[in-house]
Amino acid sequence: MSEPGKNGLTYSDAGVDIDAGNLLVEKIKPHVRSTRRPGADGEIGGFGGLFDLKAAGFKDPVLVAANDGVGTKLKIAIDANKHDTVGIDLVAMCVNDLVVQGAEPLFFLDYFATGKLDPDQGAAIVGGIAAGCREAGCALIGGETAEMPGMYAGGDYDLAGFAVGAAERGQLLPAGDIAEGDVILGLASSGVHSNGYSLVRKIVSLSGLAWDAPAPFGVGTLADVLMTPTRIYVKPLLKAIRETGKLKALAHITGGGFPENIPRVLPKHLAAEIDLSAIQAPAVFSWLAKTGGVAANEMLRTFNCGVGMIVVVAAQDADQVASVLKAEGETVFALGRMVARDEGAAGTIYKGTLTL
Repeated sequence: MSEPGKNGLTYSDAGVDIDAGNLLVEKIKPHVRSTRRPGADGEIGGFGGLFDLKAAGFKDPVLVAANDGVGTKLKIAIDANKHDTVGIDLVAMCVNDLVVQGAEPLFFLDYFATGKLDPDQGAAIVGGIAAGCREAGCALIGGETAEMPGMYAGGDYDLAGFAVGAAERGQLLPAGDIAEGDVILGLASSGVHSNGYSLVRKIVSLSGLAWDAPAPFGVGTLADVLMTPTRIYVKPLLKAIRETGKLKALAHITGGGFPENIPRVLPKHLAAEIDLSAIQAPAVFSWLAKTGGVAANEMLRTFNCGVGMIVVVAAQDADQVASVLKAEGETVFALGRMVARDEGAAGTIYKGTLTL
């Protein structure tokens, strides 16, 4: 027999606050509205988000989908209590993967899971997601907030994002005409972006610095600089693709750096020869390498080292493509060229030295 007063349990007694969830939905509605675009003008709250491809101007589209997370960069956000930019990272990691295939990001959905829902924290996170969506030109058409006591320690949360884009049939990248002698252009990153943060956090621990300590590099606190959002390359790249028609391939430099990401878009008979001396690595990478005693090759396979995106173009088109990207605010530099690859050889080879 149950004891008197021990029955009548509620969901709230189990640690899930339905009212907090409803409050969060109300707080984020303005953020969601701010991301509306042709094809998406509905309110959140339905069982699924709608998108009208015809209203978006597509005639014979191929859909492209990507999903990603932010990784352990979230631990810095949690420890430093700074939640307003990780949503930008979440969007960036997904939409940059769409644009490298020549696709325009159309809509985005997020998954936010936490042990104890804080509506203000949740609204800050979704505010960042909306900011990223506006920058990428895609609509935030839905998402899921999961309050799961016992799954996450106090204050911890996780994020996942899902993006769908489209390109007209026949216009997807990489193109089939990548050739020996083609030029590789590099686009500067905004910093560490969203990869390698388990190593970043290990190095910070070795340094003995607190998150609110002045950064030994850059301006602001250590947390501020390490939380710099991932750069979103969508609009400049789409403009270059549409205005010039000359881009042959793009690669988003994420986890695995150059050696893992560049070969993904290359034919088996070609390799990317990267001139490491052409890279001006931001000071954060020099500090990480020096403080952690991290070898250059390990840096190159863990971090972007200052190059967030690479562009492959024919040599005669390099100046035209670079000028369009520069006009859109990108820092562009000649990074290397396409060379013949022997069977079984590496898809990325280096010359020169990375200055750290």
